[in-house]
Amino acid sequence: MASMVEVGVEVKSSPDKFWTAIHASTKLIPRILPPHHKSIRIIEGDGNSVGTIRLLKYAQGVPLITFAKQAAEELDDADITDSEIVSFYKTFKTTLKVEARGDSSLVKYYIEYEKVYEEVPDPHLTQEMAVKHYNELFDLS
Repeated sequence: MASMVEVGVEVKSSPDKFWTAIHASTKLIPRILPPHHKSIRIIEGDGNSVGTIRLLKYAQGVPLITFAKQAAEELDDADITDSEIVSFYKTFKTTLKVEARGDSSLVKYYIEYEKVYEEVPDPHLTQEMAVKHYNELFDLS
């Protein structure tokens, strides 16, 4: 049975600026967040459309994960199709929703997942990393 966790983080950005940064993340994130990402490469599609598949390689020292293959299912959804994550979760789908809040935005990050075994922990580390990345991205951009 699928479960869901969610977290909200306020970023110093308009929704349009946030989505522009997310669409530019293939080049932007490894450049400004090298402690976390070694590289992000588009292996299928144009990088901005449904059907795009990206290969994310994480920097040494990032816990539990060295790479992830991410497929864009909708403009605000992505499904992890290959990674160390798939040994823990049968499904792992992330969704971003962005709401304007004056000069900032509230980014809601949802993870829908199904564990391979009941003993597998909920993906709170992934949530923490996402919050940290969004805060760092918009503090530095």
